[in-house]
Amino acid sequence: MKHLIELHILQNFAPSNLNRDDTGSPKDAFFGGVRRGRISSQCLKRAAREYVRAGGLVPPEHMARRTKRVTEELVRALQARGRPEAESLHKAIAALGGVGLKVKDAEEGKTEYLLFLGQAEVERVAEFIDRHWDALNAQAEPEGGKRKAKDAKKEAKAAIPPELKKALEKVLDGGRAVDVALFGRMLADLPQANQEAACQVAHALSTAALEREFDFYTAVDDLKPDDNAGADMLGTVEFGSSCFYRYVALDVTKLRENLQGDDELVLRGLEAFLRAMVKAKSSGKQNSFAAHNDPEYVAVTVRQGADPRNLANAFEKPVRPSPALSLTEASVERLEARWEKLAAAYGQNGPAFVLNLTDAQSRLGEPVESLDELIGRTLAEVRAGLGA
Repeated sequence: MKHLIELHILQNFAPSNLNRDDTGSPKDAFFGGVRRGRISSQCLKRAAREYVRAGGLVPPEHMARRTKRVTEELVRALQARGRPEAESLHKAIAALGGVGLKVKDAEEGKTEYLLFLGQAEVERVAEFIDRHWDALNAQAEPEGGKRKAKDAKKEAKAAIPPELKKALEKVLDGGRAVDVALFGRMLADLPQANQEAACQVAHALSTAALEREFDFYTAVDDLKPDDNAGADMLGTVEFGSSCFYRYVALDVTKLRENLQGDDELVLRGLEAFLRAMVKAKSSGKQNSFAAHNDPEYVAVTVRQGADPRNLANAFEKPVRPSPALSLTEASVERLEARWEKLAAAYGQNGPAFVLNLTDAQSRLGEPVESLDELIGRTLAEVRAGLGA
């Protein structure tokens, strides 16, 4: 039975440009017929991962890295085992190529695309290379030009014996890395090592229409002569201020499966993830705007055998502040009204805990006073569901 945790967050940011598009403008989207502020799900997930890593909320051996430079990690691990650097690089290239993860540039040691590998997986690959050192031989580039990509991959896969290839593929099992288990991964050339995400993160959308603004700035040369009037640099930065609705759905049953049945790691990973999803903030242009605004409203539901329920349609009609209610308070009322309608129509099927820092009166769930209490109550429900 699906064991589902959902987060509904309202977070009002001061003027900022937290997540930019290719032109440097704040990301946006049309919703309900008007333009809204937007923070991409990728941006939110990366901020959460970095928050967990920086805070040491999960041991490093249960975290992953997304990189093209995994050979550097393998070389370091092999050197720690007494292997020479140059040979270690060749052996690492041979091992990765043998399972289809070809290194594009042998000199730089970069793979063709970003690999999302757990730290424990990297260590186990290094251990595998060290144990089968003599059986791994990287293919050299032919004289007179490079091989075609298809042929190069075929030859790289043939560089190690079939039985070793199968053994190495088994090593790449996610390594019980919490962030891989939560957010999933796809390895195009090694589909058996793909991992379906336990967590779905929606793009954050503003509850009101987005009003774009521009900051015209100038900079002056500190050492220029006093009689040289005028600025030495000028430009504009686009920004906006929005109250965002954020939604996250997490399948605890899938998370437990991805973490290979380790209930203690599930609970520790959940605790870190919940804290990071509430506290982590996007880093875009923060040196210019310092928009470090915590959420004003966080609701968590724990439901059994239920389908996910995104409440973004509460804001299909843009929210407007009034003399009686701020934008965030009006958003809280709109969110809870939608929640009540959907619960009446489809059922709620599980407890809800609400941290409400606004002056709007919350009618839903069990109120909590702090983030620590919110996480504690949620984990208690999960622990009971797991029988842990």
